[in-house]
Amino acid sequence: MYQIGIDIGGTNIKLGLLDEALELVAHSSVPFPHTTAEDMAGTVGAGVRALLQAHGAALEAVESVGAVVPGSIDASGETVIDAHNLDFHDVPLRRLLAAQFPGIPVRIANDANGAALAELYRGAFVGCRTAVLLTLGTGLGGGIILGGRMFNGGMNHGVELGHAYLVDGGEPCTCGNRGCMESYCSATALAREGRAAMRRAPESLLWQKAGGSEAHVDARLVTDCAKAGDPAARAAFNVYVEHLSSACASVFNILDPEVLAIGGGLCGAGEFLFEPLRALVSRKCFYDTHGKIVPALLGNDAGMIGAALLGRDAEG
Repeated sequence: MYQIGIDIGGTNIKLGLLDEALELVAHSSVPFPHTTAEDMAGTVGAGVRALLQAHGAALEAVESVGAVVPGSIDASGETVIDAHNLDFHDVPLRRLLAAQFPGIPVRIANDANGAALAELYRGAFVGCRTAVLLTLGTGLGGGIILGGRMFNGGMNHGVELGHAYLVDGGEPCTCGNRGCMESYCSATALAREGRAAMRRAPESLLWQKAGGSEAHVDARLVTDCAKAGDPAARAAFNVYVEHLSSACASVFNILDPEVLAIGGGLCGAGEFLFEPLRALVSRKCFYDTHGKIVPALLGNDAGMIGAALLGRDAEG
């Protein structure tokens, strides 16, 4: 039997097929149709059938279907309340997908929760009872594992680690508030710090690499210039790591997880990020000993794999 995982993004929809050993045996992607949710569900259905046919499997061999989205899910697990980059608002996603897969259980979840579940079964959290995933991208996503299971909040509304407050009255956040962890710990935040540093140092390597254009400054450029020893980029990077360490220390102080994994493109910085981060967290953490801080292992496949595992997690 197989599990289907669907990771719905604003550009592409990733489709994956997991076998009974939880191995990803086939995957594909289809463009996200910027029309209606009904069209999207039809696109997913057709894509899954094509994936199964290419693998020589029948729909009858599918045990469960899971889908994750970058947004909030209602407590019943039926409706996407808001997924802004999909333009989904109060969309009955589970019902729409279930219509494509008659008789097969369908579950939906937030994509960061799905990624955390994938790390539990196949990645950095294997063997853990308590773990936290922070994904550093355009925003900041987070997923929590408690008691060896995906934790979706005490009232099943989900968890929004990215919108925990970090700096009172700080930088504006996409949620409408100010000072959220997302405003200071996302890749977008590092790019903002880099642009500010570039303005202060027009002769810097960062300025040269960006051609003097703030539009060319992103988190990767800031990191690369910081690695190369540019003082302006290094100052921006240090401010960023200081904020990220405060967020991580708060996670350890609240949940005391065995492992805190960091995902997203910034993980490509390797020990240039993790070495100072670990040192700062150890200084700020309440506990003399705390859990490990490690890179997430599954990369861009985590959401798709986690979606496929939603059925397995529900049974557990």
